[in-house]
Amino acid sequence: MSKTIAIVEDEADIRANYAELFQRQGYRVRTYANRREVLESFATQLPDLAILDIGLGDEIDGGFELCRELRSAAPALPIIFLSARDSDIDVVSGLRLGADDYLTKDISLPHLTARVAALFRRVAVMAQNSRENQLLQGDLALDMDRKRQTISPIAFF
Repeated sequence: MSKTIAIVEDEADIRANYAELFQRQGYRVRTYANRREVLESFATQLPDLAILDIGLGDEIDGGFELCRELRSAAPALPIIFLSARDSDIDVVSGLRLGADDYLTKDISLPHLTARVAALFRRVAVMAQNSRENQLLQGDLALDMDRKRQTISPIAFF
């Protein structure tokens, strides 16, 4: 099953170009022009990766705010900023808000697709390691990495 990438970019031509690039690579792609569309869509189904621009229409820092909201709602969602803004302040802000990577739009397309593939590999390894360090027995789950136990509530019919 192919991975789904959400592209959040307010400029239609750029959004379409990135969508075509990732579709040619075999990914499913969903595109969005603003924060509202993203939040409505992600409330029902998360993608496997979100690629965000910082400036979204009238919202100069809309992508930063979106990253903050997504990180709060879905801590494990991989997020990459892809922006024309290349100042150290923007890069550091994006990474501190929880993005997994920050790339500028002058990146070559092969480099971009390689970074996305590398992020998916890291996510897969982390998920595998997480599963390997969990013990499940009936309603009891032990997470050895986080040293946490959970017991599922008993369901009454």
